[in-house]
Amino acid sequence: MLHAIVAALRDSRGFAHKRDISDIVTALGRALPGGTADLSQAVPIGDDCAVIPDGNGGYLLFAIEGLVEDFITRMPWFAGYCGVMVNVSDIYAMGGRPTAVVNALWSAGMQPADEMLKGMAVASAKYGVPIVGGHSNNRSERPQLAVSILGRAKKLLTSFDARPGDRLVMAIDLRGAYEEPFPYWNASTATPGERLRGDLEILPLLAEEGLCDAGKDISMAGAIGTALMLLECSGVGATIDIDAIPRPAGVPLLRWLTSFPSYGFVLSVRPDKVDAVLARFAARDLAATVVGDVDATRKLMLRQGSQHEELWDLQRDPFICEAADSESDAQVAHA
Repeated sequence: MLHAIVAALRDSRGFAHKRDISDIVTALGRALPGGTADLSQAVPIGDDCAVIPDGNGGYLLFAIEGLVEDFITRMPWFAGYCGVMVNVSDIYAMGGRPTAVVNALWSAGMQPADEMLKGMAVASAKYGVPIVGGHSNNRSERPQLAVSILGRAKKLLTSFDARPGDRLVMAIDLRGAYEEPFPYWNASTATPGERLRGDLEILPLLAEEGLCDAGKDISMAGAIGTALMLLECSGVGATIDIDAIPRPAGVPLLRWLTSFPSYGFVLSVRPDKVDAVLARFAARDLAATVVGDVDATRKLMLRQGSQHEELWDLQRDPFICEAADSESDAQVAHA
């Protein structure tokens, strides 16, 4: 069974979309005047948000998300809602708090633009993040949506600070349901805004209180793919027990491993901080468990019972890094 899960993850749509990042970064690096060195001329690339020091000991956070066309066509309201929700999650995943969002919207008239805007408005109110402007085109042949967000952080959670010896923790809100037929686990739209904001506030508090400094929010790559991106950025490896990952009752394991939860985070935590971190999530009825251990191998191994299988060797095959035939050392892209 584990061998089949490994093969399915490697071939999954979520993994494929993340692997495309390598092509984008490689092409951009080759086009810049200074080559790939220019990719990090302002800020390191590779986190859920760009991080820009604000000159006062804190950080500005800046991110953007785009929605795929088939999702917008079939579920325009939820696509609009998710455009705000996923950006908010990116800000909190970095230890920050969101400030405002803008959007770029294309539609053939007010349908589906009207539904997308309604979804964005509801999410804006729930998460307490104002929509302050954007770009619109109502004479487009196909609907498209991108949403960008600005936030601030006092201390950071990053993709670059996982260390050998850390414990990998996954925290997920299991109080939801799938938005069929898509792999989106929705624990947000029916939840009061006060609870949503309180659950997310755990992340910046973990950073500010020195309980954690490394993590990512679970993206379309799923729990395992997100962990792989964190490991690659940090230059480490890990072994993950897939049966330890928090999972709703009755959901098949493979479907869950390729799902995108509205609230889900992978954290790399020093062993002496694990109990305190788990207690923060438990206090808000969020499922959080230790799912594995970080090591120096630069390989991601999966474990299920007595079975062990290598999912990825980052030394041999980069996941989101620049292509191996590049002219300079690997850089990683916004993920």
